[in-house]
Amino acid sequence: MARVEITRGIEAKELRRMGRLEKSGRVAARKFAIANALDGMSRETSAQLAGMDRQVLRDWVHRFNAEGVEGLRDRPRSGRRCRITEEDKKKFCQVVEAGPDPKKDKLTRWRQIDLRDWLKAECGTNYHKRTVGKLLKRFGYSHISTRAVHPQNDPALLEDFKKSSSPTSKPHSPTALKTKKLSSGSKTKRGSVKKAP
Repeated sequence: MARVEITRGIEAKELRRMGRLEKSGRVAARKFAIANALDGMSRETSAQLAGMDRQVLRDWVHRFNAEGVEGLRDRPRSGRRCRITEEDKKKFCQVVEAGPDPKKDKLTRWRQIDLRDWLKAECGTNYHKRTVGKLLKRFGYSHISTRAVHPQNDPALLEDFKKSSSPTSKPHSPTALKTKKLSSGSKTKRGSVKKAP
């Protein structure tokens, strides 16, 4: 296979300097590999020193020739496409925001496993419960939830209870006499240790 010539007019010394300043180790390795090749090192050795295969170095040389130093950076990845449709996403968000019905669902708050079951039943998608957590985060929901309120909770009764109950401890008085700390127990002498027969 014919060797691909490096056509960009940049010196190996400059590439190495840029490699030392690079924050990404992968991009720095690519810069060093091309710099070594520019200095006359064999492509196979240059690739091995950078932790890559000779063919991979050849691909990076093509990118370097076409795009320059910026071509050595990783391109952004779009990631896996969401398996639920926009319509299902809207329904899912409505269900999350409405919360569970305590009578029908027998829950006070949604768990990931419950939302996974809902997605499977309503949308026909089978997610792992951790993936449901990632979906929630992607859609802008936090894992922090408010404490559930009991359906028979009466705020007026709670206030009456607070007013009528006595404090559990007496207020601290600065003029009260200070008492000495009690010392219980006494120092013990170290006993002799006998070995079991």
